Amino acid sequence: MNGFALSADDIMAKWLKGLEKSRELMESKDVLLGPLDTEIARTPCEVVYTEDRVKLKHYRPKVPGEVETPLLVVYALINRETMLDLQPGRSVVEHFLNMGIDVYMVDWGYPTRKDRYLTIDDHINGYMDNAVDFIRRHHNIPKINLMGICMGGTFSIIYAALHPEKIKNLVTTVAPSNFDTDQGLLHVWAKGLDLGRIIDAYGNMPGDLLNLVFLLLNPARLVIDKYVGFLENMNDKVFIENFIRMEKWIFDSPDVPGETIRQFIEDCYQKNLLIQSRMEVGGHRVDLSRITMPLLNIYARYDHLVPPAACELLTSKVGSPDAENFCIDTGHIGIYVSSKSQNLFTPKIVQWLKDRETVPRSQAETVTETKEVSEAGLGRHRASKSRGAGALTASGKSRTQAGTKTA
Repeated sequence: MNGFALSADDIMAKWLKGLEKSRELMESKDVLLGPLDTEIARTPCEVVYTEDRVKLKHYRPKVPGEVETPLLVVYALINRETMLDLQPGRSVVEHFLNMGIDVYMVDWGYPTRKDRYLTIDDHINGYMDNAVDFIRRHHNIPKINLMGICMGGTFSIIYAALHPEKIKNLVTTVAPSNFDTDQGLLHVWAKGLDLGRIIDAYGNMPGDLLNLVFLLLNPARLVIDKYVGFLENMNDKVFIENFIRMEKWIFDSPDVPGETIRQFIEDCYQKNLLIQSRMEVGGHRVDLSRITMPLLNIYARYDHLVPPAACELLTSKVGSPDAENFCIDTGHIGIYVSSKSQNLFTPKIVQWLKDRETVPRSQAETVTETKEVSEAGLGRHRASKSRGAGALTASGKSRTQAGTKTA
């Protein structure tokens, strides 16, 4: 008897397995060729302020909330802020609005070659400061809540140290502040990176090149496993829709202004100046002891881009007596999109802000009334510079005309 002969049970099992596979393939065809809902960033918003390529989006809360102070969210220059509004039901923005938070968010737009010489100073003391002042005037309040994410979190730390009189509460999420760590491969690579040669060649840091770098940090998971998962779930319509949403976000990668990322790599990754309060922005030293407002510092335990060691030291370096670390058991992106994190992340922030909303708005100090700011943008910081990012429109206002905090 042939030793390789199959029993009737084995033959039947293989036949049923093949039949099941054929059924899954037919279902996959129907899913992939049928209509798919893959839209991202679908929460309604209004662009209330623009300056050069930068826009300020306003998301109005769906219900009255106990936190009256508006929240400005600053995302990284790398990738897009649409990560916070990726899909219905798992949208950070949507959750904030459902809990009564009045949300503003910076959209950094798409830099072109004319933005090559924009620095960290231009982004923080220019675009960010103008957006903060717009919100303060619009709500007639002296201070706002500020939330920074990843590189935008680092920018927010710098901003809060340079302009503490304008920030009521500071929230940082997966925001690197201590770059003297070898926990993440990105930190190891960046220490020996000669970014100047890339910037000299391209002008700006190409978004596609940054994407390649991030993929190479974990190619097995980000290149192989991801697409194996796609093949295994092609008959699952919800999975495919969410997969495509994520792919849309990943490959929507703006370039990063050359001088900004050059300074970011050299001063932060290579010299680690920020956590030592030795970094200079706009001619001023970034002294972390000037961050005296409450600070909530959130990071992810399994973050391969911004490991805990890059985040957790911040609370011991600031001048605030109310500084809290909050670690979530997830990764760099999962902190915003996983269902588990959604049940921890936004409720934690909202409750933390609510606990510090001690002074009713009607009793708070207000700023001097000023003329309405045009949508063309203040441009007050930019007007004093000649770095080639585009001229002001005729309706741009000077620092004096725009008004600053009184008292």
